[in-house]
Amino acid sequence: MNPLAYYELQAAHSLFGKAAGALEAGEARKVRAVAERYAEIEAAVLGSAEARGVCLQPEAIDDAFEEIRARYEDPAAFDDALDDAGLRHGDLRTALGRSLLVEAVMARVGARVPPVGETEAEIFYYTHLERFRSPETRTARHILITINDTLADNRREAAERRIGEIARRLAARPARFGEQAMKHSECPTALNGGLLGDMPRGQLYPELEAVLFALREGEVSAPVESELGFHVLLCERIHAERTLPWAEVAESLRTRLTEERSRRETRLWLQGLMATATVS
Repeated sequence: MNPLAYYELQAAHSLFGKAAGALEAGEARKVRAVAERYAEIEAAVLGSAEARGVCLQPEAIDDAFEEIRARYEDPAAFDDALDDAGLRHGDLRTALGRSLLVEAVMARVGARVPPVGETEAEIFYYTHLERFRSPETRTARHILITINDTLADNRREAAERRIGEIARRLAARPARFGEQAMKHSECPTALNGGLLGDMPRGQLYPELEAVLFALREGEVSAPVESELGFHVLLCERIHAERTLPWAEVAESLRTRLTEERSRRETRLWLQGLMATATVS
């Protein structure tokens, strides 16, 4: 087996979405360079003191094998891709085992760092409060009537008339919005009473966003047109911009900071390992 075959298979897929045998000359050179670097890293990591005693769960290789096989339309396409790369099933399993061991060693190195404590995380929080601001959002519902000249009820004039009638009914009785959405809306959200969810700015079509963020809480809009068709919007609730309180973010922040510290430790360890290997 070509010792680079596995990494060439993986690099060809991740970089170009192709089988190794389908690469253009320039792509093949790029894949080869990446594969050679990965192979150097693998050799250095598996030869390190930190690799001693690391082992895999029995099902890990099977799961990784199936994950790669699932990329392909059928078993024949999978086997063809392996043939292009110069791999057999057994070769792939062996290479996967080595790759998974590399990941396990890196995880072991990262786990050496102590977890970030509450005091350190709290200091980070109060010195970076701008990162914990939650923008204004609005809980929105909508009713959509599409425009389709091939359907009598959805020709522009008919669709505009229908949405106007719905808007007039809802102006008098906004509490009927969910019922009217389920009865009349042509959007899949109709099944949930037209609920769009909590919408920040930048998520909706500009025409809809401008209308939604001008509504008062509980107010129903006049008809508004987007490229989808005609809409009526309900601003069900306004959630003001706020800074997330420490208690709400404490646990997730400690986890994130610990993960960042772990990745940094792993990166520095690998840089030192590769520098030593280069000198040797």
